[in-house]
Amino acid sequence: MVCHGELLRTFEISVGELLERSEKSHPIIFQPKQDEVVSACTSLFMRVEQQLCDRNEAAVLRLLIPVTCRDMEALALMTDAGHRLLARYRRTQNSGDLEQSIKHFGRASDLCPMDHPYHPAALFNLATAKFVSCQADGRYIDLDIPISLFQEALDSRATDHPDRSVTQLHLAIALLSRFAKWGSETDADAATGLLSEILEVCHANNHIYRAALIAMEMRALHSAGRLDANDIGQEWAATSMLPLSPNELARRAKWCEQRDEPGALDEVISLHYDALRYYNTGHASRGQLLCNLSASLLTRFKRRGNDKDLDQAIAHEMEALALHPVGHTDRSASLNNLAAQLSSRFKHRGNDEDLDQAIALQREALALRPVGHTDRSMSLHNLAAQLFSRFKHQRNREDLDESRENLLCALTLLSQHDPRQLVVHQLLAEVYLLFHHSGPDGTVAGDNTDRLDAAMRHIKAATNIVSAGLRSRLRASLRWVGHASEHLHSTQLEAYATSMQLLDAYVSVTASVSSRHNAMKEFPSTLAVDAASCALRSGDVRRAVELLEQGRTIIWTQMARLRTPLDSLQSCGDHAVTLVKKFRDLSSLLDRPPASHSEGTSRVVVEAEETRYRCLVEDWNGTVEDIRKIEGFSRFLLPPLFSDRQHAGRDGPIIVLIASRSSCDAIIIPHEQDPTSIQLPTNLGKLVELVLAFREAVDKDAGPNGKQRALMEALRELWKIVVQPVVNNLGGIARQSSRIWWCPTSFFNFLPLHAAGEYRKDGGSLSRHYISSYTPSLTALIKARVSHDRSPSVPFVAIGQNHPAGAVFTLDAVEPELELVRTLLPPPPTVSFSKITSVDATKSTALRALQDNTWFHLACHGTQRFDEPFQSAFLMRDQPLSLLDIAQMDLSRHQFAFLSACETAVGDLRTPDEVIHLAAGLQFAGVKSVVGTLWKVDDATVERVVKAFYTKLCGDGTMNSKRAARALHQAVQSLASDKDIPLAQRIVFVHIGI
Repeated sequence: MVCHGELLRTFEISVGELLERSEKSHPIIFQPKQDEVVSACTSLFMRVEQQLCDRNEAAVLRLLIPVTCRDMEALALMTDAGHRLLARYRRTQNSGDLEQSIKHFGRASDLCPMDHPYHPAALFNLATAKFVSCQADGRYIDLDIPISLFQEALDSRATDHPDRSVTQLHLAIALLSRFAKWGSETDADAATGLLSEILEVCHANNHIYRAALIAMEMRALHSAGRLDANDIGQEWAATSMLPLSPNELARRAKWCEQRDEPGALDEVISLHYDALRYYNTGHASRGQLLCNLSASLLTRFKRRGNDKDLDQAIAHEMEALALHPVGHTDRSASLNNLAAQLSSRFKHRGNDEDLDQAIALQREALALRPVGHTDRSMSLHNLAAQLFSRFKHQRNREDLDESRENLLCALTLLSQHDPRQLVVHQLLAEVYLLFHHSGPDGTVAGDNTDRLDAAMRHIKAATNIVSAGLRSRLRASLRWVGHASEHLHSTQLEAYATSMQLLDAYVSVTASVSSRHNAMKEFPSTLAVDAASCALRSGDVRRAVELLEQGRTIIWTQMARLRTPLDSLQSCGDHAVTLVKKFRDLSSLLDRPPASHSEGTSRVVVEAEETRYRCLVEDWNGTVEDIRKIEGFSRFLLPPLFSDRQHAGRDGPIIVLIASRSSCDAIIIPHEQDPTSIQLPTNLGKLVELVLAFREAVDKDAGPNGKQRALMEALRELWKIVVQPVVNNLGGIARQSSRIWWCPTSFFNFLPLHAAGEYRKDGGSLSRHYISSYTPSLTALIKARVSHDRSPSVPFVAIGQNHPAGAVFTLDAVEPELELVRTLLPPPPTVSFSKITSVDATKSTALRALQDNTWFHLACHGTQRFDEPFQSAFLMRDQPLSLLDIAQMDLSRHQFAFLSACETAVGDLRTPDEVIHLAAGLQFAGVKSVVGTLWKVDDATVERVVKAFYTKLCGDGTMNSKRAARALHQAVQSLASDKDIPLAQRIVFVHIGI
C-alpha cells in the first residue's frame, strides 16, 4: 500500500552509479527478501544533479523534484485516509467510514495513470475496499468490480514483483466468493491456480503462504458442501485481518506517542499482541515487535498510571533482550530500552534495585558503542541521566561527577547542528544546578556562582539548537525562565524574551486559528505579564511594554502578520513572492521532529541527515535576513520596539495593567513623555477574588436589594485598589473629560474598569474624570488609526435575528430596535441604510452585508464559548456567525460596529491575554470602533442606550466613528439617574478602539 512512514528498503550506492542511473533514467530495483512482503515501492526512480556549494566548493547531490510532487503528496494523503477509515470500519462497522474509504481510494486511483509507478497499488487499495463493501452489503452481483480491479493490479505487476503474491491472494479470495455465490467453475479454477502459485513461491513461515492455505481449505470445504458464501465472507474477514508488518506497527506506535488519543493507543497495543501471537519466538521480527509494544505500554502507563502496563513493558523488554544475545546487532538498543523502562519504574516506586540495574545495563550498552558509533553520545547521555537520578536519591558525589563527565564527552561527539545537543545541554544545566546547591560531600548547601552561571549557559545553549525544533526549544526556554527566576539570575529577562520569541515562532507555523489557541494552552498563560513584571523590577518600563506587546494577543498578531506584512511583501516583486513561499516551507520543515536512526544505521545516512538539517537551518536564517533587506521589513520577526508603539497614545494616554505573581502594576504611556509605572495596592489573589465578586454580583437577581449593594461594593474596591491610584497620576498627563485607553492584562481583562467609583454622594469615580475606552494591545490601536478613503455616503447595515436556529423563544425587541436605529441615523445621502432581518438574516447574507458595509449594528443572540472561544458567535437564522468567521474577514476599511447582543466582550479565563471575544475579533479584523457588552443585557436597557447613543453620535447629521466612545459615555451618564435601570445594566456596555 502507498502510505507514510514505513521503511521499505535501505541501500548503499556510489555517487558515480547514482549519477549514471539518473542520466540514463534507470531505476534502482529492490529484490524481495526472504519472509518479507513489502509495499508497492519496490523500485526507486530518482534524478539527481551535481552542484557546487557556494561556501566550500564541495560537490553536493540534490534531488531534482518533479513538478508533480504536490500530486504525490495528495496521493499519499488520500491513501492514508483510505486505510485509516477502512481500519476504523473493521472495528466499528460504521458504513459511513467504508464509503469514505472507497472515495479516498478512488481519488488516489485517479491520480495514478497507467504509467504511474503506484498505479497497481492504488488499484489494489480500491479493490480491497470495494470487496469489503460487497461482503458487508451482500451485493455479490457487484463482485465483478473488485475482481476486475484486482486483476488489473495483478496484470500490472511483474512475476518477480514482491507484492504479486498478496495481489494474487486477494484476487483468489474474491473469485472464491463469486464462485460460492454463482457456482462458476471458471472462478474456482482461476482461484486455485492463483493460490497454488502462491504456495510455490512463498516461504512456509510467510503469512501470505498461511492465508493461501486457509483459502485452499475454504475451497475444499465448499466443494464438500460444508461452506456457503456467507461463511466464505467470514473467513475472508479473518484472512484480511492478518497482522500488520512490524514497520507499519512501529509507525502507528510512533503516531500514538505523539498524540494523546487513548482509543488509538489501545488499538496499537492490541495489534502488537495479535502480531506476537503470529510471529513466533524464532521469527526475526519478534524482537522489534516486543520493543515497540514495550514502548507503547510505557506511554500508556505515563498517561494513565496503571502499574500493570509498566510491569508488562519491562517483561516484554526483557524478552526482547533475551532474543538479542551477545554479538547481536540490536543488543545495545535492547539494553538501552530495558534500562529506560527500569529507570521509569524506579521513579514511580523508588526501588534502588531498579535504578542500579538500569545503570549496569547502560554501562553494558555504552561498552557496545565505542568511539565512532553513531549512538555513543546518546548512551553517554542516558547513563548520565540515571547517575544523576541516583545522586539525587543516594547523594553519592561520584555519581554526579561521572554524570557531568559523560555529558561533556557526549557534547564533543555531537556535530554543531545535531538536534540531540538540546537534551545534553538541558541535563548538564540540571547537573550544574545540583553542584551549585551541594557542597564537596554532596550534602551541604553551597553558593558556587560559577556553577550557577554554567547551568544558565547550558540551558541557554539548549534554546539555540535550531535543528531540535521550535517546540523543544520553547520548552527548554521555559526551564531557563524557571531556573533564572528561582535563583534571581542576571539572565532572567533574557530568558523571558527568548521564550516569547520562540512561542511566537512556534505559533506562527501552526496550521489553523483554533489549533493555535490549543497550542497556547500548553504553555504558561502568564508568560508575558511575568516577563513585564520582571522588567519593571529591574526598572526598565519601556522594556516591560515591549515584552507585553511581544507576548500578548499572539494569535491575533499572527493573523495580522500573515495578512499584512507577508501579503504586502508579496507585492514587492517576484523575488519577494519567492521569499514568502520559501520562508513558510522552511519553517514547516524545521518544526518537524528529527529523524530517528535504528541500531546499526550507517554513518553515511546519519551524516546525510545532519547535512539536511544544516542546510535547512542555514536556508531559514538566510531567508529571514533576505526579507529584512527589503524596504519596510527591516524588523521582520524581531520584537516590537517601544518607540514604534508609543504613538498609540497620541489621542490620550494608555494605561497598561499588569497582574503577575510578584506584583500588580499600572504603566501610563503618554504620547511624548516617558512612560511611568505605579505599583498597585493589591496582588493576584485579591484580584481573582474581585473577579469572582463581580461575577457573583452581576448574576444575582435584578431587584434593588442585594445585587446593587454587592456590585457597588465590588466597584468601590476596584476604584480603591486599581483605578484611583491611576487617576491620581494622570493629572499632569490628561485633562479632565478627555479620553484614556485601558489595556488590561491577565485578570484585569474581566473587570469593568470604566465603571469604578465610590458610588456615594460627592464620591470619586472614573467617569467624572475621563472617558474610557479599551484596547487589546498598543499594536491593535495603532492599526485601528490607519486611515482610508471614506465613501461620501456612509454604507450602514442593521442586521437583526429574532428567532435563530434552535431558539425556543423569539426576541421581540429586535425589529423595533433596528427601526429605532434607522430613525436616529441621518437620512441619505449622508447614510445609505439597509436592513436584514428575520428569515433573510442567515449566516451567508450577514457575511456579505458585513463585507459590503463599513458601519453596522447587530441585534441578536450572542453566545460565548469558553471551551472553544473561536466558536463564540452571533446566532443567525440557519447557522451561527462565529468569531472564526469574523476573524477570517478583511474589515480593514470598516469604521464602526454596535454589538447589541450578550457577552460580546468577554474573553477566555484560560488564555486571558489572547483577548478572544467577539468585539476584539471585529477590531482585529479591522473595525476601528466597536461597542460591545460584558455580560447579559436586557431589552429595556438596550432600547434606552441605543436611543441615547445614536442621538449623541450623529444627532448633528454627521458620522464619525471617533465620536463613539464619547457618545457611549454620555449615553450611559444620561441614564445614571434612571432608577428603573439596574446598575449592572448601566455599566454593561464598553467601547473598544479609536
